[in-house]
Amino acid sequence: MTLFDDYLTGGLSLKNRIVMAPMTRCRTTQPGNIPNAMMADYYAQRAGAGLIITEATQISPQGQGYSFTPGIHTAKQIEGWRLVTDAVHQKGGKIFLQLWHVGRMSHESFHHGEPPVAPSSIKPDAQVWVADENGQGSMVDCPRPRALEIDEIGKIVEDYRKAAANAMKAGFDGVEIHAANGYLLDQFLRSTSNIRNDIYGGSIENRARLLLEVVEAVSDEVGASRVGVRLAPFITARGMHCPDIINTILYVAGEVDDLNVAYLHLSEADWDDAPQVSEGFRQQLRTRYKRSVIVAGKYDQIRATEIVNKGYADLVAFGRPFIANPDFPMRLQQGWRLAEFDSTTLFGGSEKGYVDYPNYSQ
Repeated sequence: MTLFDDYLTGGLSLKNRIVMAPMTRCRTTQPGNIPNAMMADYYAQRAGAGLIITEATQISPQGQGYSFTPGIHTAKQIEGWRLVTDAVHQKGGKIFLQLWHVGRMSHESFHHGEPPVAPSSIKPDAQVWVADENGQGSMVDCPRPRALEIDEIGKIVEDYRKAAANAMKAGFDGVEIHAANGYLLDQFLRSTSNIRNDIYGGSIENRARLLLEVVEAVSDEVGASRVGVRLAPFITARGMHCPDIINTILYVAGEVDDLNVAYLHLSEADWDDAPQVSEGFRQQLRTRYKRSVIVAGKYDQIRATEIVNKGYADLVAFGRPFIANPDFPMRLQQGWRLAEFDSTTLFGGSEKGYVDYPNYSQ
């Protein structure tokens, strides 16, 4: 079995087992955080992946935590994303939209001077990228958030449902629920960021309640076969260390297996200080979740092929290699040299460092 074999997941036929991982690039049109033709070019150039998962996309104004990130909650944003999906489909690609609420990973400048929201009022040791009036960005500390009132939580579930419906209007093949990397749903999962004493806090079942309500609402709206869930079992950055996170993740895996979602996407050690995933955990996960598994995190071709052949994953997501190598799957298959990306053009800006990286043959 190789990374270049086709694969069927959730009724979706993929031309290979290589996934383009979600990566924030901050290139939307302002005002309004609207996807645009440049973004359509960017994703279409990378349609050689078996599946593209878009950059994280806020489900509501409350869900934003970085400048220039796209939304999926206005008519203009839906129209902008339609440019992207049409371009990818014309190139024979498949694309899922990643649904995102940042929770406490935000800044008051996005919320009319009000603090971000979170499960509990615990300030994260983290920063977010905020641009000034001239479009120049810098990393700034996250403030102390306010704890969500219990009657606000249902509105967030509804925002996820509406965002999923909007994604279908925009032409996406499916959606991925971002419950990883220290954002809102991940914050609810962990006893260190969630110290609530109501039905959304305390026990593992209670801390997982919001995520499972979101998965059910989104699946009811678009069909479970069009839904994936991203989790980060071992992240400790952003104040996300949690003593019982493994049992929590395994519980969630079993519950979403019962809900028949298309895949689980594991965000492993990469940009943070998380430990490597143990073989024992991978074995346990496979007993709880029996459908498709995507893994992401500093994989090369050898490690990626090995984990697929061991049966611990069905698909492997690559992020940074896709930035400077729009034809990354072909380069990998042919053994062609990989180009290096320009780190100064990752966030914000123009075409430079975004859509001007050539294919190998050019």
